Amino acid sequence: MDEGTTQQYYIATKSAPPDDRTRVLKYGHMFAVFDRYGDIETTGLGEEGIFYQGTRFLSELALFLGNSRPLLLSSTVREDNSLFTADLTNVDLSENQNIYIPRGTVHITRSKFLYEHSCYEQLRICNYGLHSVRFPLALKFNADWADIFEVRGIKRSRKGQKLDPVVDVDTITLVYRGLDGIRRSTRVHFSPKPQSLTRHDCRFEIELASKEEMVVEIQADFDLQQMTNGTAPYERALSTAIHKTRTAGGDLCQIQSSNEQFNSWMKRSVADIHMMTVGNPEKDYPYAGVPWFSTVFGRDGIIAAMECLWADPSLARGVLQYLAQTQADKVDPAADAEPGKILHEARRGEMAALGEVPFARYYGSVDATPLFVMLAGAYYERTADLDFQRSLWPHVEGALKWMDEYGDKDHDSFIEYSRESPNGLVQQGWKDSGDSVFYDDGALAVPPIALCEVQGYAYAAKRSAARIAAALGHSQQSGHLDAQSQELKTRFEKAFWCDDLGTYALALDGEKKPCRVRTSNPGHCLYTRIADPDHAAAVAKALLDKEFFNGWGIRTVAAGEARYNPMSYHNGSVWPHDNAIIAAGLGGYGFRQQAAQVLLGFLDVSTFVDLHRLPELFCGLERRAGEGPTAYPVACSPQAWAAAAIYLLLQACLGIDVRALEKQIVFEKPLLPAQVPDLTIKGLKLGTGSIDLVLKRQANTVGVDVLGNTSGFQVIIRYQSGI
Repeated sequence: MDEGTTQQYYIATKSAPPDDRTRVLKYGHMFAVFDRYGDIETTGLGEEGIFYQGTRFLSELALFLGNSRPLLLSSTVREDNSLFTADLTNVDLSENQNIYIPRGTVHITRSKFLYEHSCYEQLRICNYGLHSVRFPLALKFNADWADIFEVRGIKRSRKGQKLDPVVDVDTITLVYRGLDGIRRSTRVHFSPKPQSLTRHDCRFEIELASKEEMVVEIQADFDLQQMTNGTAPYERALSTAIHKTRTAGGDLCQIQSSNEQFNSWMKRSVADIHMMTVGNPEKDYPYAGVPWFSTVFGRDGIIAAMECLWADPSLARGVLQYLAQTQADKVDPAADAEPGKILHEARRGEMAALGEVPFARYYGSVDATPLFVMLAGAYYERTADLDFQRSLWPHVEGALKWMDEYGDKDHDSFIEYSRESPNGLVQQGWKDSGDSVFYDDGALAVPPIALCEVQGYAYAAKRSAARIAAALGHSQQSGHLDAQSQELKTRFEKAFWCDDLGTYALALDGEKKPCRVRTSNPGHCLYTRIADPDHAAAVAKALLDKEFFNGWGIRTVAAGEARYNPMSYHNGSVWPHDNAIIAAGLGGYGFRQQAAQVLLGFLDVSTFVDLHRLPELFCGLERRAGEGPTAYPVACSPQAWAAAAIYLLLQACLGIDVRALEKQIVFEKPLLPAQVPDLTIKGLKLGTGSIDLVLKRQANTVGVDVLGNTSGFQVIIRYQSGI
């Protein structure tokens, strides 16, 4: 494989940001990345802006008092992610070397939120001085109409046309006609009207008596083809946006502890799941991450839904419905599509529409299809909703057929991939950077490639499908699927186990040669239970060893491997969702203490990261006393499957399993670490009712008390594992 392909769809980092803490808002197809002032700057990584439908509609928005930026006092995003607020004040404002307004005289509360297709901003300006003040307030603005892939670093040979702005007394409209024929516009309205308004800035002359306050409002509306309807005023839009943000993303139960550190992590995680879901036209489908992946991703949606499943199954239903509707029904090499295959991602920007990138509707994911079947089976066990399974069954059958015919072209029971699209992804597992699959000498593996974790997904998928088939009365098909899963398990152990490494090979290449590299991927094989128990114990031991566990979490690649780089995307970094899946695998084989070690690592991470928000990933550098984890410079934050990781980590420790068919909620050898001595779970939806529970740590076990139960489900605690 050409080493140059490792740079495919690389997220460029051209200069260091002046401040690495950005503020993020999202609503539906729109998201915004501001600096802590609330400005949009063109320096640093260049990812700031307001993006709508895959295009940056505002690339600059900077506030000035006089000729200077204000001083930042503080800024944050509300706990529910609905509103950004910054407190600002003036620097010393001078004229002819005379200070006419001393520092700290004027206070500005700057608030922003997104709703529908608009960004609302309010500046509340107050003079706390003893005398009246007069000063200019200015806003600079611009729109570069960059596609999200341009922002990520891809160069285009040509672009569409910027049209002349339309300037009115209180409104400016910036317009772009893309090569795709779409007319995109940003209309910015100012109230009160500014003293001057040009194509790149506006200016207000502010006059305030002592203790007087005034409000300036700025509303930016983003439009395609002049299709936008009217917009709501600031206060009404804010009230509606807050309500929708709080109610999006299903109906997650409330979980609290006496550990406030844990509570802060949980609250931010819930808010992030809601934010990644609110306003999306795909009902109950969380987008993957901001800024680079704020759209539907099949794998990400499935895993986020799987992580949350015990706490709330509605995300799983939304994900399954949408992915069933978009399942491929024909061979399309340009999109890496084949009948029955599940969507990888869908993009709406200009470059996707023109085919400059293949992601308008792209299927280059080897694992989304078996994961889809896994989620279908898990959803059935969580809900006992057989009618939904009956409607989903043709799509499950289509996915199974893809696994057998297209996924396993050489009929050796293993699912392999190699891209069909010349512009498609080279690597098509969850570690999809171009250099993520390699041999022990560092050379890149030759496709077609069979990843170890994908065989685990296929094994679990066939077991899940067998149970669904039996429930639907397809007993012969159920038996055939069970037999297939057992054959796969036998073949997997023989082909992938590396006794001298004490773990499974990362992958088999096109000649069935194993990639004998120690990675986190085998941890997923514990999650799917394809691993032999003795081998699972060896994998568990290795993953918690110092070469993997860096004090915060488990690295993607063990220190000492040829391509190990703790600052890379997939070859030594630490990913929350990866760790949650591994922890659930550890718990599934009875290694609760090890699962708790992973949970505690991320509990500590949540205290150091901004807003207690787990990012998409962070660097795998060794933990240093008194310091936080080392940030990865272009990580998405928030990221849906990172936010949802807390639920799967809890499940890994508590052994919680909702069995709707038996009307039972089972705790298998539950464990709470000393740092989280108790949990209160309220409003856990079970069937047509709900249950409230209190869990308390007791020596080497956990006591479970039922506070209320309208579900009819029985609570069972098993202190001896059935493994």
